[in-house]
Amino acid sequence: MSWKMLINFFWVTMGVAITALGLDMFLVPNKIAAGGTSGVATLLHYLINTPVGMTMLALDVPLYVLGIYRLGLGFGLRSLYGSVSLAVLVDVFSFFVPVPTRDPLLASLFGGVLVGLGLGLVFRFRGTTGGTDLAAAILRTYTGINIGQLLFLLDGMVVVAAGLVFQSWELALYALISIFVFSRVIDMVQEGISYAKAFFIISNNNEIIAGKILNDLDRGATALKGRGLYTGSDREVILTVVNRSEVSRLKEIVYQVDPRAFIIVADVREVLGEGFKWYGHGRDS
Repeated sequence: MSWKMLINFFWVTMGVAITALGLDMFLVPNKIAAGGTSGVATLLHYLINTPVGMTMLALDVPLYVLGIYRLGLGFGLRSLYGSVSLAVLVDVFSFFVPVPTRDPLLASLFGGVLVGLGLGLVFRFRGTTGGTDLAAAILRTYTGINIGQLLFLLDGMVVVAAGLVFQSWELALYALISIFVFSRVIDMVQEGISYAKAFFIISNNNEIIAGKILNDLDRGATALKGRGLYTGSDREVILTVVNRSEVSRLKEIVYQVDPRAFIIVADVREVLGEGFKWYGHGRDS
């Protein structure tokens, strides 16, 4: 087993543990069934007193069998470690982890953050925990519907069921809050927090601006070929990426050279390469 595989294995395990903490400390004790097999397991826990973790695993087993049949052996087995370890840790942690709050709003927010952080790590390091992700992938082979839409539908059904079972639509609304929070956190963990800005610059003085970017800011720049659809003339578009602290300085450089320059500034979630960070390593600048 390579070092990269060991590192992935370690971070998937950490992600699973954080997800289990989010469920046991915040969501399950406060009856927040935030979609997925964990949401169904939470409903069954309060209906017939079944252990949440083992119920999650029991719900996943037929999905694995069908997943292997519909999607191939590799897809089903890839989810096995994450799903089994999550089920075990959820039941083990439930015996000793504290429940910090009984406020459903705080529980939905902090539970969403922990679950999102945990699942984000699992997904970022090429793991999965099965559940509705696997169910959606299977359903897609029958229906052809987008996986994102299927996930929304499946999680929505769990949330509606929670409102009916707990006879509280407030709890269903808190579950929606939790789903929104952990979805956003998952995106942040996988894509990174926006710390850089991409500039697209169109000017009649591109060579001077590019020279100042290279020399004054010590940043790279790329000239993209473009054509003005109104004028029909060929133009060059400068593309460069800078840190947040350099945004104002770059604007000033462009303004000094060409006050009439056209600038587009866009958020950049992650930048890999010289001057920022290399894949799998920390940031260089």
